[in-house]
Amino acid sequence: MAANPSSSTVILYSDFNCPFCYALHERLHELRVLDRCEWRGVQHAPLLPRPMRPWQGSLGAELKHEVAVVQRLAPGLPITLPSGKPNTLPAIEYAIALLRKDLRNGMDFVQRTYRAFWCEGRDISDPVVLTQLAGEHVEDVEGQNHSIAQKWETAWHATGQNGVPLLVSSDGDLLVGCVPAEQVRQFFQV
Repeated sequence: MAANPSSSTVILYSDFNCPFCYALHERLHELRVLDRCEWRGVQHAPLLPRPMRPWQGSLGAELKHEVAVVQRLAPGLPITLPSGKPNTLPAIEYAIALLRKDLRNGMDFVQRTYRAFWCEGRDISDPVVLTQLAGEHVEDVEGQNHSIAQKWETAWHATGQNGVPLLVSSDGDLLVGCVPAEQVRQFFQV
């Protein structure tokens, strides 16, 4: 069933270290519907390390497979195979701080962070990297940002979905995963 988010905002649950989230984020940007979304960062793998460590063996093979699948789902998307996956809570908290201060700068940070990880392989759990990505726009990443991240996580779990990316319309319609552009258009009725 198609949602009608033109009258309200669609919630986008997403995680920086998920290649499918990165691909959907870029697709939403290309289709010019990202501004109709409220981005909420969640950790689909909260036990990942800080700092990021290289993956080898089966974990490395899994990451390579994920990137290959995304390349098939989104041909032409700039994406490289990172050496591993970092814990994303620091990046999510930076995003919250920036989104609370200025929505446009916050969403620019979100896009820069996805690209820093998926195109450049940068460790987005590193505060130095995050400060560089945020520029002069962030001062306080403490305070309420952690509690907001926890609220987003709780709301995501309440949807009954365990995966990301996840779009939720105000009517409760869901769009799960990195879906083709046509499905996104139908969901947003564009």
